[in-house]
Amino acid sequence: MIRNTLVKLLLAPFSLLYGLAILIRNLLYRQEILRPARFDIPVISVGNLSIGGTGKSPHIEYLVRWLKEYLPVAILSRGYKRESTGFRIGQQAPSVKSIGDEPFQFLMKFPEVPVAVAENRELGIPLLLKSYPGTRLILLDDAFQHLSVKPFINILLTSYDLPFTRDYILPSGRLREWRSSYRRADILVVTKCPSGLTPEEANELKEELKPFPHQTLYFSEYHYGTPYFIFNPGLRLRWNPDHYALLVSGIANTDYLQAFVRSQIKYLHLFPFADHHWFSNYDLGQIKRQFDSLPGPGKFILTTEKDATRLSIHRDYILENKIPIFVLPVEVRFLFNDEERFKNTIRGKLLDFKS
Repeated sequence: MIRNTLVKLLLAPFSLLYGLAILIRNLLYRQEILRPARFDIPVISVGNLSIGGTGKSPHIEYLVRWLKEYLPVAILSRGYKRESTGFRIGQQAPSVKSIGDEPFQFLMKFPEVPVAVAENRELGIPLLLKSYPGTRLILLDDAFQHLSVKPFINILLTSYDLPFTRDYILPSGRLREWRSSYRRADILVVTKCPSGLTPEEANELKEELKPFPHQTLYFSEYHYGTPYFIFNPGLRLRWNPDHYALLVSGIANTDYLQAFVRSQIKYLHLFPFADHHWFSNYDLGQIKRQFDSLPGPGKFILTTEKDATRLSIHRDYILENKIPIFVLPVEVRFLFNDEERFKNTIRGKLLDFKS
Protein backbone atom coordinates (compact mmCIF):
# COMPACT_ATOMS: atom_id res chain seq x y z
CA MET A 1 0.00 0.00 0.00
CA ILE A 2 2.80 2.43 0.96
CA ARG A 3 4.71 1.46 -2.18
CA ASN A 4 1.68 2.10 -4.41
CA THR A 5 1.14 5.51 -2.81
CA LEU A 6 4.80 6.40 -3.35
CA VAL A 7 4.65 5.38 -7.01
CA LYS A 8 1.54 7.53 -7.54
CA LEU A 9 3.26 10.51 -5.94
CA LEU A 10 6.31 10.07 -8.17
CA LEU A 11 4.10 9.85 -11.26
CA ALA A 12 1.89 12.79 -10.26
CA PRO A 13 3.87 15.45 -12.25
CA PHE A 14 3.50 13.38 -15.41
CA SER A 15 -0.22 12.97 -14.72
CA LEU A 16 -0.55 16.74 -14.41
CA LEU A 17 1.22 17.31 -17.73
CA TYR A 18 -0.92 14.70 -19.45
CA GLY A 19 -4.05 16.06 -17.79
CA LEU A 20 -3.20 19.60 -18.90
CA ALA A 21 -2.95 18.47 -22.52
CA ILE A 22 -6.33 16.73 -22.26
CA LEU A 23 -7.83 19.80 -20.60
CA ILE A 24 -6.68 22.07 -23.44
CA ARG A 25 -8.00 19.67 -26.09
CA ASN A 26 -11.41 19.39 -24.39
CA LEU A 27 -11.58 23.16 -23.99
CA LEU A 28 -10.96 23.65 -27.71
CA TYR A 29 -13.94 21.41 -28.45
CA ARG A 30 -16.17 23.05 -25.82
CA GLN A 31 -15.41 26.49 -27.27
CA GLU A 32 -16.04 25.05 -30.74
CA ILE A 33 -12.62 26.12 -31.94
CA LEU A 34 -12.43 22.48 -32.94
CA ARG A 35 -15.78 21.29 -34.27
CA PRO A 36 -16.88 17.66 -34.00
CA ALA A 37 -18.50 15.96 -36.97
CA ARG A 38 -22.24 15.28 -36.86
CA PHE A 39 -24.05 12.79 -39.06
CA ASP A 40 -27.49 12.29 -40.54
CA ILE A 41 -28.07 9.06 -38.65
CA PRO A 42 -27.85 8.50 -34.88
CA VAL A 43 -24.49 7.46 -33.48
CA ILE A 44 -24.30 5.74 -30.10
CA SER A 45 -20.92 5.78 -28.38
CA VAL A 46 -20.05 3.19 -25.74
CA GLY A 47 -16.89 3.93 -23.80
CA ASN A 48 -15.24 4.61 -20.48
CA LEU A 49 -12.84 6.95 -18.77
CA SER A 50 -10.36 4.24 -17.83
CA ILE A 51 -7.96 2.29 -20.04
CA GLY A 52 -10.04 -0.88 -19.91
CA GLY A 53 -11.78 -3.47 -17.81
CA THR A 54 -15.31 -2.03 -17.72
CA GLY A 55 -16.96 -4.49 -20.10
CA LYS A 56 -17.46 -2.51 -23.30
CA SER A 57 -17.71 -5.54 -25.57
CA PRO A 58 -20.58 -7.30 -23.73
CA HIS A 59 -22.51 -4.01 -23.58
CA ILE A 60 -21.97 -3.39 -27.31
CA GLU A 61 -23.21 -6.93 -27.95
CA TYR A 62 -26.25 -6.30 -25.77
CA LEU A 63 -27.15 -3.24 -27.85
CA VAL A 64 -26.56 -5.06 -31.15
CA ARG A 65 -28.62 -8.07 -30.10
CA TRP A 66 -31.53 -5.80 -29.21
CA LEU A 67 -31.36 -2.99 -31.78
CA LYS A 68 -30.66 -5.07 -34.91
CA GLU A 69 -34.21 -6.40 -34.71
CA TYR A 70 -35.53 -2.89 -35.37
CA LEU A 71 -32.84 -0.99 -37.29
CA PRO A 72 -29.99 -1.80 -39.70
CA VAL A 73 -27.08 -1.45 -37.25
CA ALA A 74 -23.34 -1.22 -37.92
CA ILE A 75 -20.33 -1.22 -35.56
CA LEU A 76 -17.26 0.98 -35.91
CA SER A 77 -14.23 0.30 -33.72
CA ARG A 78 -10.63 1.39 -33.64
CA GLY A 79 -9.36 -2.17 -33.97
CA TYR A 80 -6.80 -1.85 -31.20
CA LYS A 81 -3.49 -3.68 -31.83
CA ARG A 82 -4.52 -4.91 -35.28
CA GLU A 83 -1.79 -5.39 -37.83
CA SER A 84 -3.52 -3.29 -40.50
CA THR A 85 -4.03 0.47 -40.68
CA GLY A 86 -6.73 2.73 -42.03
CA PHE A 87 -10.32 1.80 -42.74
CA ARG A 88 -11.17 -1.90 -42.95
CA ILE A 89 -14.48 -3.72 -43.24
CA GLY A 90 -14.62 -6.96 -41.28
CA GLN A 91 -16.77 -8.76 -43.85
CA GLN A 92 -14.14 -8.01 -46.51
CA ALA A 93 -11.16 -8.93 -44.32
CA PRO A 94 -12.43 -11.56 -41.84
CA SER A 95 -9.16 -11.95 -39.96
CA VAL A 96 -8.52 -11.22 -36.30
CA LYS A 97 -5.11 -9.78 -37.16
CA SER A 98 -6.61 -7.49 -39.78
CA ILE A 99 -9.39 -5.95 -37.67
CA GLY A 100 -8.43 -6.75 -34.05
CA ASP A 101 -9.81 -9.11 -31.44
CA GLU A 102 -12.93 -7.25 -30.29
CA PRO A 103 -14.22 -6.36 -33.79
CA PHE A 104 -13.52 -9.94 -34.88
CA GLN A 105 -15.55 -11.16 -31.91
CA PHE A 106 -18.45 -8.94 -33.01
CA LEU A 107 -18.11 -10.25 -36.57
CA MET A 108 -18.23 -13.89 -35.47
CA LYS A 109 -21.28 -13.32 -33.28
CA PHE A 110 -23.18 -11.07 -35.69
CA PRO A 111 -22.03 -11.91 -39.24
CA GLU A 112 -25.04 -10.06 -40.67
CA VAL A 113 -24.04 -6.79 -38.94
CA PRO A 114 -21.43 -4.61 -40.71
CA VAL A 115 -18.28 -4.34 -38.60
CA ALA A 116 -15.58 -1.85 -39.55
CA VAL A 117 -12.41 -0.45 -37.99
CA ALA A 118 -10.71 2.92 -38.39
CA GLU A 119 -8.32 4.91 -36.24
CA ASN A 120 -10.09 8.09 -37.34
CA ARG A 121 -13.80 7.73 -36.51
CA GLU A 122 -14.66 11.00 -38.29
CA LEU A 123 -13.43 9.53 -41.57
CA GLY A 124 -14.49 5.97 -40.78
CA ILE A 125 -18.20 6.75 -40.45
CA PRO A 126 -18.65 8.18 -44.00
CA LEU A 127 -16.68 5.25 -45.45
CA LEU A 128 -18.83 2.80 -43.52
CA LEU A 129 -22.01 4.48 -44.75
CA LYS A 130 -20.70 4.47 -48.31
CA SER A 131 -20.14 0.72 -48.08
CA TYR A 132 -23.46 0.09 -46.32
CA PRO A 133 -25.82 2.92 -47.35
CA GLY A 134 -28.79 1.19 -45.72
CA THR A 135 -27.30 1.64 -42.25
CA ARG A 136 -29.58 3.56 -39.90
CA LEU A 137 -27.61 3.40 -36.64
CA ILE A 138 -23.90 3.23 -35.83
CA LEU A 139 -22.43 1.93 -32.58
CA LEU A 140 -19.02 3.41 -31.79
CA ASP A 141 -16.88 1.07 -29.70
CA ASP A 142 -14.61 2.71 -27.10
CA ALA A 143 -15.12 6.25 -28.40
CA PHE A 144 -15.79 8.37 -25.31
CA GLN A 145 -12.44 10.17 -25.74
CA HIS A 146 -12.83 10.69 -29.50
CA LEU A 147 -14.32 14.17 -29.54
CA SER A 148 -13.98 14.56 -33.30
CA VAL A 149 -17.37 12.84 -33.58
CA LYS A 150 -20.44 14.12 -31.73
CA PRO A 151 -22.47 11.04 -30.73
CA PHE A 152 -26.21 11.36 -30.43
CA ILE A 153 -26.15 9.13 -27.34
CA ASN A 154 -23.05 8.90 -25.17
CA ILE A 155 -22.94 5.85 -22.87
CA LEU A 156 -20.22 5.83 -20.22
CA LEU A 157 -19.31 2.62 -18.39
CA THR A 158 -17.53 2.43 -15.06
CA SER A 159 -16.80 -0.72 -13.08
CA TYR A 160 -18.27 -1.38 -9.66
CA ASP A 161 -14.96 -2.37 -8.08
CA LEU A 162 -13.12 0.74 -9.32
CA PRO A 163 -15.47 3.57 -10.35
CA PHE A 164 -13.87 6.60 -11.96
CA THR A 165 -14.50 8.59 -8.77
CA ARG A 166 -11.78 6.54 -7.02
CA ASP A 167 -9.27 6.53 -9.84
CA TYR A 168 -6.57 8.93 -11.05
CA ILE A 169 -5.45 10.21 -14.41
CA LEU A 170 -2.65 8.43 -16.28
CA PRO A 171 0.03 7.45 -15.47
CA SER A 172 -0.72 7.66 -11.72
CA GLY A 173 -3.99 5.84 -12.31
CA ARG A 174 -6.02 4.37 -15.16
CA LEU A 175 -8.08 7.37 -16.27
CA ARG A 176 -7.62 8.71 -19.79
CA GLU A 177 -9.39 11.96 -18.87
CA TRP A 178 -10.19 13.97 -15.78
CA ARG A 179 -13.07 12.61 -13.71
CA SER A 180 -15.14 15.69 -14.53
CA SER A 181 -15.35 14.56 -18.17
CA TYR A 182 -18.15 12.21 -17.19
CA ARG A 183 -20.53 15.17 -17.61
CA ARG A 184 -20.48 14.49 -21.39
CA ALA A 185 -22.30 11.19 -20.88
CA ASP A 186 -26.04 10.83 -21.39
CA ILE A 187 -26.19 7.41 -19.74
CA LEU A 188 -24.01 6.04 -16.94
CA VAL A 189 -23.74 2.28 -16.38
CA VAL A 190 -22.00 0.77 -13.36
CA THR A 191 -20.78 -2.57 -14.68
CA LYS A 192 -19.65 -5.89 -13.18
CA CYS A 193 -21.85 -5.43 -10.13
CA PRO A 194 -22.20 -8.28 -7.65
CA SER A 195 -25.50 -10.09 -8.15
CA GLY A 196 -26.42 -9.47 -4.53
CA LEU A 197 -26.08 -5.69 -4.80
CA THR A 198 -28.78 -4.07 -2.67
CA PRO A 199 -30.71 -0.90 -3.55
CA GLU A 200 -29.10 0.76 -0.52
CA GLU A 201 -25.60 -0.02 -1.81
CA ALA A 202 -26.56 1.19 -5.27
CA ASN A 203 -27.85 4.47 -3.82
CA GLU A 204 -24.59 4.96 -1.95
CA LEU A 205 -22.67 4.61 -5.19
CA LYS A 206 -25.13 6.92 -6.92
CA GLU A 207 -24.37 9.57 -4.30
CA GLU A 208 -20.67 9.09 -5.02
CA LEU A 209 -21.05 9.33 -8.80
CA LYS A 210 -23.37 12.33 -8.62
CA PRO A 211 -25.11 12.00 -12.00
CA PHE A 212 -26.25 15.27 -13.57
CA PRO A 213 -29.96 15.94 -14.23
CA HIS A 214 -29.52 15.06 -17.92
CA GLN A 215 -27.99 11.67 -17.06
CA THR A 216 -29.65 8.36 -16.23
CA LEU A 217 -27.84 5.75 -14.13
CA TYR A 218 -28.03 1.95 -14.40
CA PHE A 219 -26.33 -1.03 -12.80
CA SER A 220 -25.40 -4.16 -14.74
CA GLU A 221 -23.88 -7.56 -14.01
CA TYR A 222 -22.32 -10.34 -16.05
CA HIS A 223 -24.20 -13.56 -16.68
CA TYR A 224 -21.82 -16.35 -17.65
CA GLY A 225 -23.03 -19.14 -19.89
CA THR A 226 -21.84 -22.73 -20.29
CA PRO A 227 -18.22 -23.05 -21.50
CA TYR A 228 -17.84 -24.47 -25.03
CA PHE A 229 -14.90 -25.95 -26.91
CA ILE A 230 -13.06 -23.22 -28.79
CA PHE A 231 -13.61 -24.81 -32.22
CA ASN A 232 -16.98 -26.44 -31.58
CA PRO A 233 -19.66 -24.35 -29.81
CA GLY A 234 -21.84 -27.45 -29.66
CA LEU A 235 -19.36 -29.21 -27.39
CA ARG A 236 -20.21 -27.95 -23.90
CA LEU A 237 -18.53 -28.39 -20.53
CA ARG A 238 -20.49 -29.15 -17.39
CA TRP A 239 -19.17 -27.52 -14.24
CA ASN A 240 -17.92 -30.00 -11.69
CA PRO A 241 -16.65 -29.01 -8.21
CA ASP A 242 -13.78 -31.48 -8.65
CA HIS A 243 -12.50 -29.80 -11.83
CA TYR A 244 -9.08 -28.16 -12.14
CA ALA A 245 -8.80 -25.29 -14.58
CA LEU A 246 -6.06 -23.13 -16.08
CA LEU A 247 -7.40 -19.65 -16.80
CA VAL A 248 -5.61 -18.17 -19.81
CA SER A 249 -6.51 -14.52 -20.17
CA GLY A 250 -5.25 -11.36 -21.80
CA ILE A 251 -7.91 -8.90 -20.67
CA ALA A 252 -7.63 -5.83 -18.49
CA ASN A 253 -9.28 -7.13 -15.31
CA THR A 254 -10.15 -10.73 -14.44
CA ASP A 255 -11.16 -10.33 -10.77
CA TYR A 256 -14.88 -10.62 -11.56
CA LEU A 257 -14.24 -13.61 -13.82
CA GLN A 258 -12.04 -15.33 -11.25
CA ALA A 259 -14.65 -14.96 -8.55
CA PHE A 260 -17.26 -16.66 -10.71
CA VAL A 261 -15.02 -19.56 -11.80
CA ARG A 262 -13.83 -20.20 -8.25
CA SER A 263 -17.46 -20.57 -7.21
CA GLN A 264 -17.88 -23.38 -9.75
CA ILE A 265 -14.76 -25.54 -9.45
CA LYS A 266 -12.24 -26.84 -6.93
CA TYR A 267 -9.01 -25.32 -8.20
CA LEU A 268 -8.14 -22.42 -10.50
CA HIS A 269 -4.63 -21.66 -11.71
CA LEU A 270 -3.99 -18.32 -13.41
CA PHE A 271 -1.90 -17.76 -16.54
CA PRO A 272 -2.32 -14.02 -17.25
CA PHE A 273 -1.11 -12.08 -20.27
CA ALA A 274 -1.20 -8.40 -21.17
CA ASP A 275 -4.44 -6.97 -22.51
CA HIS A 276 -4.93 -7.79 -26.22
CA HIS A 277 -1.82 -10.00 -26.16
CA TRP A 278 -1.04 -11.80 -29.42
CA PHE A 279 -0.27 -15.40 -28.45
CA SER A 280 2.94 -16.74 -29.96
CA ASN A 281 3.98 -20.35 -30.65
CA TYR A 282 6.12 -20.12 -27.53
CA ASP A 283 3.11 -18.99 -25.49
CA LEU A 284 1.11 -21.99 -26.68
CA GLY A 285 3.94 -24.28 -25.62
CA GLN A 286 4.03 -22.67 -22.19
CA ILE A 287 0.25 -22.92 -21.87
CA LYS A 288 0.40 -26.64 -22.70
CA ARG A 289 3.16 -27.22 -20.14
CA GLN A 290 1.18 -25.39 -17.47
CA PHE A 291 -1.89 -27.43 -18.33
CA ASP A 292 0.00 -30.74 -18.29
CA SER A 293 1.29 -29.93 -14.78
CA LEU A 294 -2.23 -29.66 -13.36
CA PRO A 295 -3.25 -32.66 -11.25
CA GLY A 296 -6.18 -34.95 -11.87
CA PRO A 297 -8.03 -36.15 -14.97
CA GLY A 298 -10.80 -33.53 -14.64
CA LYS A 299 -8.81 -30.56 -15.95
CA PHE A 300 -9.24 -28.09 -18.78
CA ILE A 301 -8.17 -24.65 -20.00
CA LEU A 302 -10.63 -21.80 -19.70
CA THR A 303 -10.46 -18.53 -21.62
CA THR A 304 -12.60 -15.53 -22.52
CA GLU A 305 -14.35 -14.91 -25.82
CA LYS A 306 -11.96 -12.08 -26.66
CA ASP A 307 -8.90 -14.22 -25.93
CA ALA A 308 -10.38 -17.06 -27.97
CA THR A 309 -10.21 -14.92 -31.12
CA ARG A 310 -6.44 -14.66 -30.72
CA LEU A 311 -5.90 -18.24 -29.56
CA SER A 312 -7.80 -19.54 -32.59
CA ILE A 313 -4.89 -18.47 -34.79
CA HIS A 314 -3.11 -21.55 -33.42
CA ARG A 315 -5.91 -23.93 -34.39
CA ASP A 316 -3.61 -26.61 -35.85
CA TYR A 317 -1.38 -26.74 -32.77
CA ILE A 318 -4.33 -26.87 -30.39
CA LEU A 319 -6.06 -29.67 -32.29
CA GLU A 320 -2.89 -31.69 -32.94
CA ASN A 321 -1.97 -31.61 -29.25
CA LYS A 322 -5.58 -32.18 -28.14
CA ILE A 323 -5.53 -29.17 -25.81
CA PRO A 324 -8.98 -28.78 -24.20
CA ILE A 325 -9.54 -25.02 -24.42
CA PHE A 326 -13.04 -23.96 -23.45
CA VAL A 327 -14.52 -20.50 -23.93
CA LEU A 328 -16.71 -18.87 -21.29
CA PRO A 329 -19.49 -16.82 -22.93
CA VAL A 330 -20.86 -13.77 -21.15
CA GLU A 331 -23.88 -11.51 -21.48
CA VAL A 332 -25.01 -8.36 -19.72
CA ARG A 333 -28.02 -8.17 -17.44
CA PHE A 334 -29.40 -5.08 -15.77
CA LEU A 335 -30.10 -5.09 -12.03
CA PHE A 336 -33.24 -3.90 -10.24
CA ASN A 337 -35.49 -4.81 -13.21
CA ASP A 338 -34.07 -1.83 -15.06
CA GLU A 339 -33.74 -3.41 -18.50
CA GLU A 340 -36.96 -1.89 -19.84
CA ARG A 341 -36.12 1.50 -18.34
CA PHE A 342 -32.73 1.36 -20.08
CA LYS A 343 -34.32 0.39 -23.39
CA ASN A 344 -36.97 3.07 -23.05
CA THR A 345 -34.28 5.67 -22.47
CA ILE A 346 -32.55 4.65 -25.72
CA ARG A 347 -35.89 4.43 -27.58
CA GLY A 348 -36.95 7.87 -26.42
CA LYS A 349 -33.71 9.48 -27.52
CA LEU A 350 -33.78 7.75 -30.92
CA LEU A 351 -37.35 8.88 -31.53
CA ASP A 352 -36.21 12.45 -30.86
CA PHE A 353 -33.41 12.24 -33.43
CA LYS A 354 -33.53 14.78 -36.21
CA SER A 355 -30.98 14.63 -38.99
